[in-house]
Amino acid sequence: MQTVRGRDAARGDVLTVRYDDGYIVSVERRHDPNASDLPVLSPGFVDAQVNGYLGLDVNGPDADSTVIEGITEELARIGVTTWVPTVITASEDAISHALRCVEKARKGNARVRDAVPSVHVEGPFISDQDGARGVHDASQVRAIDPEEVRRWGAITRIGVVTVSPHWADAPRGIREICAMGVRISIGHTHATAAQVLGAIDAGATLSTHLGNGIATMIPRHPNAIWTQLADDRVTCGLIADGHHLPSETLEVMLRAKGPRGAFLVSDMTAVAGKPPGRYATPVGGSVDLDEHGRLSHVGTELLAGAAASLPDGLRNVVRSTSLGLGQALKLVTENPAGTLPGARPGLGTLQPGAPADMVLVSDSGTVLEVIRSSPRREKIGR
Repeated sequence: MQTVRGRDAARGDVLTVRYDDGYIVSVERRHDPNASDLPVLSPGFVDAQVNGYLGLDVNGPDADSTVIEGITEELARIGVTTWVPTVITASEDAISHALRCVEKARKGNARVRDAVPSVHVEGPFISDQDGARGVHDASQVRAIDPEEVRRWGAITRIGVVTVSPHWADAPRGIREICAMGVRISIGHTHATAAQVLGAIDAGATLSTHLGNGIATMIPRHPNAIWTQLADDRVTCGLIADGHHLPSETLEVMLRAKGPRGAFLVSDMTAVAGKPPGRYATPVGGSVDLDEHGRLSHVGTELLAGAAASLPDGLRNVVRSTSLGLGQALKLVTENPAGTLPGARPGLGTLQPGAPADMVLVSDSGTVLEVIRSSPRREKIGR
């Protein structure tokens, strides 16, 4: 039996958590007005959209199971103890290759199996229009095809599929995919507000990085963003790296969705964690990473994924919005955990029976120490 102590970010109480064999055994809460010197104790962070990290890429012909293992270990070092490999628009053969790599890693490595509940396939059923499509390969965009999703599911657990509901008969396709136990997320779309509402009525419950993956010029109202913000049936993923959403936009979106209606994602590519420069990647092709961490398609202002981590996004929310640390931590723990098919019971919470994945953080949201489901505890070098 092991023990960790820290403050509750919301109430300030001292928490004493005992854990054993990878799971929380007990949680004791005690009021202590003199506990301000203790770091905040939080569940491990959950990133529902990761394309790659530190030169390791989920996508592309060179990916293999060691890539998934490597990303799992590197993310855990910064406090992200659960993550969702995100496979982007490509041929079915290429998507299937990436899915096989994930499944091989999950079968062969218990730590990966715990850290990776399922896969997010972002596309290929998205907009074929410039702007809304982002940097996804236009030649591989295709209409919603439940049978292709069924074939993916025969390889590994598919948790989320991002679609644009502009396609003819999109509601039928969405219903069929949802019936497989897969969650539909709306994203990379030029759909009308009515088409978005039709997708939600058909079972879509998530938004992929809302406010991005959409044309730069859209009607004032109605439009796809307002419709997703207004509908409580939709939980919205948001990229809080300071580049994808201005702080005032992020503030308004978080207010609109309320304490449980949004979560943060990193949308990191393999360039994340690398020095500024020009890179060739399967996600975005040739991209420039500037000194401020902005990742863009070469020669354009078009964003090509992100280079900031989920902990970076947490700190940005604490720094640039009205949310306190306790509210912000929900955006990277309990809220995303609730969106993931295949997630372990109790994931994203501190309660008996939940995974013993925890982090100690400062009042600014900086990760100080990581406690993983295994007995090993890791200090963050700072």
